[in-house]
Amino acid sequence: MGRVVASLVSATPADLRERVAVLARLVASGDLAGIHLEGPFLSHARRGAHDAAVLADPDPALVEQLVAVADAAGAPSAIRQLTFAPELPGSDALVRTLVAHGIRPAVGHTDADAAQVTRTIAAIAERQGSPAVVTHLFNGMPPFHHRAGGPAAAALVAASRGEAVVELVADGVHLAPEVVRMVFETVGPGNIALVSDATAATGLGDGAYELGAVEVEVSAGTARTTGTGAIAGSTSTLAECLAWAVEVAGVDAQDARQAATRTPATAVGLEPTTAD
Repeated sequence: MGRVVASLVSATPADLRERVAVLARLVASGDLAGIHLEGPFLSHARRGAHDAAVLADPDPALVEQLVAVADAAGAPSAIRQLTFAPELPGSDALVRTLVAHGIRPAVGHTDADAAQVTRTIAAIAERQGSPAVVTHLFNGMPPFHHRAGGPAAAALVAASRGEAVVELVADGVHLAPEVVRMVFETVGPGNIALVSDATAATGLGDGAYELGAVEVEVSAGTARTTGTGAIAGSTSTLAECLAWAVEVAGVDAQDARQAATRTPATAVGLEPTTAD
């Protein structure tokens, strides 16, 4: 049976405390492998489907509170990963706090330039002694340009050196097939984590949904925020993403399986299982 790390969208501190408490109990019972906090320390310019009203600068005190909530729920190591924008003030202190609690810092939803992302990834890798994570590469960041490679170029270079694991949402919506294939052939499956980015709409068909406090409309299987049209997560399972990577993007089946199992498990500090 596969293991699931559940992501929480950006929310107010009170809502995050409440949601971490619920999920931490599921981690304690063994139903979840951990929690990923995607925000709220994200770039307004690259927030995607995240609610602009709840975004904030990095706050180590909030991390301490959420760790305490998970501890009280019987799962002190429940929070496995937190995505943040490294250009925000207070990011250095945030990284120190995350690593001290065994939480993997992940760079994402960022408007930083390549130099900033390069420095941050190197600092994370050195401080925690393992690669940094880059949340859903190419999505939630400036587009790659030949005169300004941005976070994508910095992340790919770091991954090629073993300093980063880059996430890919291989659902047929977030990335083109040739882009997914290019990343596999450039940095290899040991530095790639396939992720579903699945939301509550997964498996339920087209219609109106919510992502946190944001209204979402799913049409033809694609989730977008109502009004802005930003992609709002995915409606594909990880198994479907793996199949798409192989059958549509042309990724080697064994490489795709590694990127969907062993690599992401290691990236968030979980021991790979025999199934991986």
